[in-house]
Parts: sequence; structure tokens; C-alpha cells
Amino acid sequence: MVVRKVKLGGCGRTVEIDESKFGRRKHHRGHRVEGQWVFGGYERETGNCFMIPVENRTAETLLVIIKDWIKPGTTIISDCWRAYNTLNNEGYQHLTVNHSLHFKDPETGVHSNTIESSWRHSKASMSNYCRKKAFYAGYLAKFMFTKHCRSHKLDPTAELFKHAGILYDANNKDNMIFNDGDYSDNDDDSDDDDDGNDDGEKYVGNDDDK
Repeated sequence: MVVRKVKLGGCGRTVEIDESKFGRRKHHRGHRVEGQWVFGGYERETGNCFMIPVENRTAETLLVIIKDWIKPGTTIISDCWRAYNTLNNEGYQHLTVNHSLHFKDPETGVHSNTIESSWRHSKASMSNYCRKKAFYAGYLAKFMFTKHCRSHKLDPTAELFKHAGILYDANNKDNMIFNDGDYSDNDDDSDDDDDGNDDGEKYVGNDDDK
């Protein structure tokens, strides 16, 4: 997939991050989910976001994406998933909310409700598609493009042609990145539970919201 890359955040800005599993409950029951992990970030001040299919939720996988998409100095808000434990040492101010206790910290007011809402909307936008892993990057790109046009009151057709022109202009290659959505790692711990502060497998499917 080819995407226009705009880094989120910076000093004085806040980005919510989260990972979620898109798919269906195995045999339509129980907690186990078959599907695709997606990692995303949402900048509160601008509404800009990214969503990237990933093979696992290890620190090695997610930190590469965070550094690639979020500027140093950003305040990052997340749940208590252990992969984020070193963010304070990576040039970010890291705040957490413990979702096993509450969705908004009653003392600090910290929450990640915006990215959580984005998962629900992106899930709904895919409800009529055949959810094959190979196509998730395209599904997510369509959702983000539509969201961008709606948020900025842009005409989708005009915006599509504008970015198509930028995409295929050889003089603007420096503005593009080529991303196949594969931030895979051989060590997949997506089925492991964490330290109890958050749900080991976050489900986004047709039956329940995340």
C-alpha cells in the first residue's frame, strides 16, 4: 500500500495510541478471536490518525511504528499494555489509563476514548466487506480517507484526484512512503495475556464493540 505520511504530535500535542483485533469470535462464541491486529494513533488537536495492520503487539513491533509516526516530545496516552513501558525513555511523555479499572482515570482525567471510538467506526465501515487479512490495509486506508474528507469538509472525489496526482508525480516521491502494512516480528505474543492491567485480546467484531 502507498500512503501519504504525516507525522503526528510534537511538543504540546497529545496522541492516543491503542491496538485492537479486528475479526470474529471463533465459532461465534467465547473470547478467542480470529482476525487481524491493528495498531493506531489519534492526534487530539488535529484529528489526524494512522491505522496499520500488524502481526503482533510486541514492543519491538509497536515501538518501530510509534517512532515512525509520532514526533518526539509528544504526550502519548495509552492503556497499560506492557509494550509501551519504555515510552518515557524514548523521548515521549507517557500517560496511562488502566482499563481493567476504568475508562477515564478519576484522578488525572487521562483517557483514550477517542481512539477507542475510532475502532468502533472503522469496524462499522468494514461490515459489508469480506475481511481477508490481505485487504485490511486497503480497508483502513479507505476509512481514514473518508474520515479526513468528512472532518475537513472536503469533496472526496476532488480530494482523491488531487492526491492521485501527487502520488504519481515523480517530483514528489520524497513525500511518499511505500508501506505494505507488514510490521511483523517472528515472536508473536498476540495470544498472551499481559500483567492484568488490560485485556489480552481486544475484540473489534460484528457482535460487540471494543
